Amino acid sequence: MIIMNLSLRGMKKWNRIIMNLLYGFCCIVVVWMMVQLFVFTSFRIPSDSMEPSVLAGDYILVDKCSKGGRFFNVFDAIDGKEVEIHRMPGWREFKRNDVLVFNFPYPGSWDSIVFDVMSYYVKRCIAVPGDTLEIKDCHYRVKGHDGYLGNTAAQDKLQKLLDSEEFVNRGIVVESYPFNKELGWSIAEFGPLYIPAKGSVVEMDSLNRMLYRNLIEWEQKEKLTFKRDTVLLGDSVISRYCFRENYYFVSGDKMENSKDSRYWGLLPEPFIVGRALRIWKSKDDRSGSIKWERVWKKIDCALDGCSGFIVNGLHSFFRVTSC
Repeated sequence: MIIMNLSLRGMKKWNRIIMNLLYGFCCIVVVWMMVQLFVFTSFRIPSDSMEPSVLAGDYILVDKCSKGGRFFNVFDAIDGKEVEIHRMPGWREFKRNDVLVFNFPYPGSWDSIVFDVMSYYVKRCIAVPGDTLEIKDCHYRVKGHDGYLGNTAAQDKLQKLLDSEEFVNRGIVVESYPFNKELGWSIAEFGPLYIPAKGSVVEMDSLNRMLYRNLIEWEQKEKLTFKRDTVLLGDSVISRYCFRENYYFVSGDKMENSKDSRYWGLLPEPFIVGRALRIWKSKDDRSGSIKWERVWKKIDCALDGCSGFIVNGLHSFFRVTSC
């Protein structure tokens, strides 16, 4: 009887230990998931098109919390259904020259905005809501802003390529958004283009209908058409439009090899995951060895030749391919 009591006590003790360990493990998993969803996440870079800022094998840390982490119905998003994207409160706005990670808004075609939870890009923010942007001789200009925008060395290089007509051999597409020959915008001469801010109002003439059609149709879920000098939203005539969201103009730093806002248009703020901060780990793809000199290197707003990427996957460690 004494031996049996001792055995029961021992079993109860081990049961308590096991239950405590399982509880602690579950708490760690929940905390880790919350951090991934709302605070930080990680992306793996498999290609070399961000050199020298970000190399193949780098793992980048993305800050979600300063602007506010997003939450939405992931299962509906995976199924391709329309989802409402909400954002938690933050303390910092996205700024010019921030490196942003976002869901690519034109996964099917550049003709309509669609939220694709499986497709991510990394680009540099050039213009923020309320800005008026121009491109002159391949160089970005924002009205009222005197500082640099984007990778100025890459802008110089692109200008030389276009002047020498070497761009033909490289397959560089010169025509740009909104791809209207009468308007004549190109990656060398573009704009001026107003970047809509939430609550801002634009007149609905034929030009603005062309420039903002994708944005308005995405916000309203109705077609925007132009008939006999009249703009129709669905069946309703509109003369002005008030935007519901903020938008951004983004660019890859390797400008001769980047499909960005110059081609597909503006980025809606709800699609932005966060801003890239640091390289927290880096591995040589060939040898598998750690590149210790790159560990915890800051992804600076200083510009030294990075480009844009597509990222495929869900949260945690995303694979990235150049675009």
